[in-house]
Amino acid sequence: MAKPKVLITGASGLIGRLTIAGLSDKYEFSALNRRPVEGIPCLQADINDAAAIKPAFAGMDMVLHLSADTTDVMGWEGTMATTVMGTLNVFQAAQEAGVKRVVFMSSGSTMCGWEWDDSLPYGKLAGGEYDKVSAPWPLLTQETPPRPDSPYAVGKLFGEATGRWFSDTYDMSVLCIRLGAVLDTDKPKLLRHFPGYLSQADAVQMIDKCLAAPLSLKYDIFDAISENQYRWRDTNHAKEVLGWAPTGSSDNFNPDDYR
Repeated sequence: MAKPKVLITGASGLIGRLTIAGLSDKYEFSALNRRPVEGIPCLQADINDAAAIKPAFAGMDMVLHLSADTTDVMGWEGTMATTVMGTLNVFQAAQEAGVKRVVFMSSGSTMCGWEWDDSLPYGKLAGGEYDKVSAPWPLLTQETPPRPDSPYAVGKLFGEATGRWFSDTYDMSVLCIRLGAVLDTDKPKLLRHFPGYLSQADAVQMIDKCLAAPLSLKYDIFDAISENQYRWRDTNHAKEVLGWAPTGSSDNFNPDDYR
Protein backbone atom coordinates (compact mmCIF):
# COMPACT_ATOMS: atom_id res chain seq x y z
CA MET A 1 0.00 0.00 0.00
CA ALA A 2 1.31 3.43 -0.92
CA LYS A 3 2.26 5.75 1.89
CA PRO A 4 0.11 8.87 2.39
CA LYS A 5 1.74 11.91 0.81
CA VAL A 6 2.33 14.65 3.38
CA LEU A 7 3.64 18.14 2.68
CA ILE A 8 5.48 19.75 5.60
CA THR A 9 5.77 23.53 5.74
CA GLY A 10 8.70 24.78 7.80
CA ALA A 11 10.29 21.34 7.53
CA SER A 12 13.79 22.55 8.45
CA GLY A 13 12.76 23.50 12.00
CA LEU A 14 13.08 21.23 15.04
CA ILE A 15 9.58 19.74 14.79
CA GLY A 16 9.93 19.19 11.07
CA ARG A 17 13.25 17.42 11.48
CA LEU A 18 11.89 15.22 14.26
CA THR A 19 8.84 14.34 12.17
CA ILE A 20 10.87 13.37 9.11
CA ALA A 21 13.30 11.31 11.19
CA GLY A 22 10.59 9.56 13.17
CA LEU A 23 7.79 8.98 10.67
CA SER A 24 9.31 8.57 7.20
CA ASP A 25 8.59 4.85 7.36
CA LYS A 26 4.84 5.64 7.47
CA TYR A 27 4.47 8.73 5.28
CA GLU A 28 5.92 10.03 2.03
CA PHE A 29 7.10 13.49 3.02
CA SER A 30 7.90 16.50 0.90
CA ALA A 31 8.74 20.01 2.04
CA LEU A 32 7.71 23.59 1.42
CA ASN A 33 10.57 25.55 2.89
CA ARG A 34 12.66 28.66 2.32
CA ARG A 35 15.86 26.63 2.70
CA PRO A 36 16.68 23.25 1.12
CA VAL A 37 15.64 20.17 3.10
CA GLU A 38 17.86 17.15 2.62
CA GLY A 39 16.43 13.72 2.00
CA ILE A 40 12.97 14.66 0.72
CA PRO A 41 11.63 16.64 -2.26
CA CYS A 42 11.49 20.35 -1.42
CA LEU A 43 9.96 23.37 -3.07
CA GLN A 44 11.89 26.43 -1.91
CA ALA A 45 9.38 29.21 -1.50
CA ASP A 46 8.04 31.57 1.15
CA ILE A 47 4.49 30.88 2.40
CA ASN A 48 3.91 34.63 2.15
CA ASP A 49 3.95 34.21 -1.64
CA ALA A 50 0.56 32.64 -2.40
CA ALA A 51 1.30 31.96 -6.07
CA ALA A 52 4.79 30.52 -5.55
CA ILE A 53 3.74 27.90 -3.01
CA LYS A 54 0.83 26.34 -4.93
CA PRO A 55 2.85 23.72 -6.86
CA ALA A 56 3.96 22.11 -3.59
CA PHE A 57 0.38 21.07 -2.77
CA ALA A 58 -0.36 19.18 -5.98
CA GLY A 59 -1.03 15.50 -5.31
CA MET A 60 -0.72 15.79 -1.54
CA ASP A 61 -3.05 13.85 0.76
CA MET A 62 -2.27 15.94 3.83
CA VAL A 63 -0.37 19.02 4.98
CA LEU A 64 1.50 19.42 8.25
CA HIS A 65 1.67 23.19 8.64
CA LEU A 66 4.56 24.12 10.94
CA SER A 67 5.79 27.35 9.39
CA ALA A 68 5.37 30.55 11.42
CA ASP A 69 7.35 33.66 12.28
CA THR A 70 9.25 33.08 15.52
CA THR A 71 11.90 35.79 15.13
CA ASP A 72 9.95 38.21 17.33
CA VAL A 73 7.00 36.64 19.15
CA MET A 74 6.08 40.04 20.62
CA GLY A 75 6.10 41.77 17.24
CA TRP A 76 3.10 42.25 15.01
CA GLU A 77 4.78 42.69 11.62
CA GLY A 78 6.13 39.16 11.24
CA THR A 79 3.06 37.69 12.90
CA MET A 80 0.69 39.33 10.46
CA ALA A 81 2.84 38.63 7.38
CA THR A 82 3.68 34.98 8.04
CA THR A 83 1.79 33.47 10.97
CA VAL A 84 -1.48 35.03 9.79
CA MET A 85 -1.38 35.67 6.04
CA GLY A 86 1.06 32.83 5.34
CA THR A 87 -1.25 30.41 7.13
CA LEU A 88 -4.21 31.65 5.10
CA ASN A 89 -2.17 31.06 1.94
CA VAL A 90 -1.47 27.50 3.06
CA PHE A 91 -5.12 26.72 3.76
CA GLN A 92 -6.21 28.21 0.43
CA ALA A 93 -3.57 26.29 -1.51
CA ALA A 94 -4.49 23.07 0.28
CA GLN A 95 -8.19 23.55 -0.44
CA GLU A 96 -7.61 24.35 -4.12
CA ALA A 97 -5.41 21.25 -4.50
CA GLY A 98 -8.02 18.98 -2.90
CA VAL A 99 -5.93 18.16 0.17
CA LYS A 100 -7.98 16.03 2.56
CA ARG A 101 -6.46 17.15 5.87
CA VAL A 102 -4.36 19.95 7.35
CA VAL A 103 -2.66 19.35 10.69
CA PHE A 104 -2.06 22.83 12.02
CA MET A 105 0.66 23.37 14.60
CA SER A 106 -0.78 25.80 17.11
CA SER A 107 0.82 26.63 20.44
CA GLY A 108 0.28 26.43 24.18
CA SER A 109 0.95 30.17 24.19
CA THR A 110 -2.67 30.57 23.09
CA MET A 111 -3.54 29.75 26.73
CA CYS A 112 -0.57 31.14 28.67
CA GLY A 113 -2.30 34.46 29.38
CA TRP A 114 -4.14 32.59 32.12
CA GLU A 115 -0.85 32.78 34.05
CA TRP A 116 -1.43 36.52 34.51
CA ASP A 117 -4.45 36.09 36.81
CA ASP A 118 -3.01 36.11 40.34
CA SER A 119 -6.17 34.54 41.74
CA LEU A 120 -5.41 31.37 39.74
CA PRO A 121 -2.59 28.84 40.29
CA TYR A 122 -1.13 28.83 36.77
CA GLY A 123 1.30 31.72 37.11
CA LYS A 124 2.66 30.24 40.33
CA LEU A 125 3.14 26.87 38.66
CA ALA A 126 4.94 28.52 35.74
CA GLY A 127 7.16 30.38 38.18
CA GLY A 128 8.07 27.27 40.14
CA GLU A 129 6.24 28.44 43.27
CA TYR A 130 4.88 24.99 43.90
CA ASP A 131 4.61 25.49 47.66
CA LYS A 132 2.00 28.20 47.06
CA VAL A 133 -0.37 25.91 45.15
CA SER A 134 -2.54 23.14 46.52
CA ALA A 135 -3.23 20.11 44.35
CA PRO A 136 -5.42 19.30 42.59
CA TRP A 137 -5.87 22.50 40.61
CA PRO A 138 -8.42 22.87 37.78
CA LEU A 139 -7.00 21.87 34.41
CA LEU A 140 -7.72 24.03 31.38
CA THR A 141 -9.14 22.20 28.35
CA GLN A 142 -9.53 22.84 24.64
CA GLU A 143 -12.97 24.25 25.51
CA THR A 144 -11.56 26.88 27.91
CA PRO A 145 -11.61 30.34 26.29
CA PRO A 146 -8.17 31.12 24.82
CA ARG A 147 -6.01 33.73 26.52
CA PRO A 148 -2.99 34.50 24.31
CA ASP A 149 0.23 35.79 25.83
CA SER A 150 1.74 37.42 22.72
CA PRO A 151 1.08 38.57 19.15
CA TYR A 152 2.53 35.21 18.08
CA ALA A 153 -0.20 33.44 20.07
CA VAL A 154 -2.86 35.69 18.51
CA GLY A 155 -1.55 34.59 15.12
CA LYS A 156 -1.87 30.96 16.14
CA LEU A 157 -5.46 31.53 17.22
CA PHE A 158 -6.11 32.99 13.78
CA GLY A 159 -4.87 29.70 12.34
CA GLU A 160 -7.19 27.68 14.58
CA ALA A 161 -10.18 29.81 13.58
CA THR A 162 -9.21 29.74 9.90
CA GLY A 163 -8.99 25.96 10.10
CA ARG A 164 -12.47 25.83 11.60
CA TRP A 165 -13.84 27.91 8.70
CA PHE A 166 -12.12 25.84 6.01
CA SER A 167 -13.34 22.64 7.65
CA ASP A 168 -16.93 23.86 7.78
CA THR A 169 -16.92 25.45 4.33
CA TYR A 170 -14.96 22.90 2.31
CA ASP A 171 -15.42 19.68 4.31
CA MET A 172 -11.66 19.60 4.95
CA SER A 173 -10.35 17.80 8.03
CA VAL A 174 -8.36 20.23 10.20
CA LEU A 175 -6.69 19.09 13.42
CA CYS A 176 -4.91 21.66 15.59
CA ILE A 177 -2.13 20.76 18.03
CA ARG A 178 -1.47 23.18 20.89
CA LEU A 179 2.16 22.23 21.23
CA GLY A 180 3.91 22.24 24.57
CA ALA A 181 7.57 23.11 25.12
CA VAL A 182 9.60 20.89 22.77
CA LEU A 183 13.30 21.62 23.22
CA ASP A 184 16.32 20.73 21.12
CA THR A 185 17.92 19.29 24.27
CA ASP A 186 14.78 17.20 24.96
CA LYS A 187 14.69 18.52 28.52
CA PRO A 188 13.53 21.74 30.19
CA LYS A 189 15.78 24.76 29.76
CA LEU A 190 13.87 27.08 32.08
CA LEU A 191 11.89 26.62 35.26
CA ARG A 192 8.73 27.69 33.45
CA HIS A 193 9.13 24.75 31.05
CA PHE A 194 8.30 22.21 33.77
CA PRO A 195 4.47 22.47 33.54
CA GLY A 196 4.35 22.57 29.73
CA TYR A 197 7.30 20.34 28.78
CA LEU A 198 6.65 18.02 25.83
CA SER A 199 9.20 15.34 25.04
CA GLN A 200 10.31 14.96 21.45
CA ALA A 201 8.93 11.41 21.29
CA ASP A 202 5.54 12.55 22.63
CA ALA A 203 5.44 15.36 20.05
CA VAL A 204 6.16 13.01 17.15
CA GLN A 205 3.57 10.54 18.42
CA MET A 206 0.95 13.33 18.54
CA ILE A 207 1.70 14.33 14.95
CA ASP A 208 1.43 10.69 13.88
CA LYS A 209 -1.91 10.28 15.67
CA CYS A 210 -3.29 13.38 13.94
CA LEU A 211 -2.09 12.33 10.50
CA ALA A 212 -3.47 8.81 10.97
CA ALA A 213 -6.85 9.78 12.48
CA PRO A 214 -10.01 8.93 10.48
CA LEU A 215 -10.95 11.62 7.98
CA SER A 216 -14.38 11.63 9.60
CA LEU A 217 -12.74 13.65 12.38
CA LYS A 218 -13.38 17.00 10.75
CA TYR A 219 -12.11 19.53 13.28
CA ASP A 220 -10.55 19.38 16.70
CA ILE A 221 -7.97 20.94 19.01
CA PHE A 222 -5.56 18.85 21.06
CA ASP A 223 -3.31 19.91 23.92
CA ALA A 224 0.07 18.20 23.70
CA ILE A 225 1.99 18.12 26.99
CA SER A 226 3.91 15.25 28.57
CA GLU A 227 2.98 13.62 31.88
CA ASN A 228 4.26 16.44 34.11
CA GLN A 229 3.01 16.71 37.68
CA TYR A 230 2.80 20.52 37.40
CA ARG A 231 0.86 20.42 34.11
CA TRP A 232 -2.18 22.69 34.07
CA ARG A 233 -3.62 21.97 30.62
CA ASP A 234 -5.71 18.82 30.30
CA THR A 235 -4.48 16.25 27.78
CA ASN A 236 -7.28 13.70 28.27
CA HIS A 237 -9.06 14.84 25.12
CA ALA A 238 -6.14 13.77 22.91
CA LYS A 239 -5.84 10.49 24.78
CA GLU A 240 -9.52 9.68 24.39
CA VAL A 241 -10.04 10.82 20.78
CA LEU A 242 -6.68 9.94 19.23
CA GLY A 243 -5.34 7.25 21.54
CA TRP A 244 -2.29 9.42 22.25
CA ALA A 245 -0.19 7.86 25.02
CA PRO A 246 2.58 10.22 26.20
CA THR A 247 5.48 8.66 28.07
CA GLY A 248 7.77 11.63 28.74
CA SER A 249 7.74 13.77 31.88
CA SER A 250 9.52 16.81 33.29
CA ASP A 251 9.45 14.93 36.60
CA ASN A 252 12.62 13.23 35.37
CA PHE A 253 14.44 16.53 35.95
CA ASN A 254 15.04 18.53 39.14
CA PRO A 255 13.41 22.00 39.25
CA ASP A 256 15.95 23.13 41.86
CA ASP A 257 18.67 22.88 39.21
CA TYR A 258 16.91 25.70 37.33
CA ARG A 259 16.49 28.21 40.16
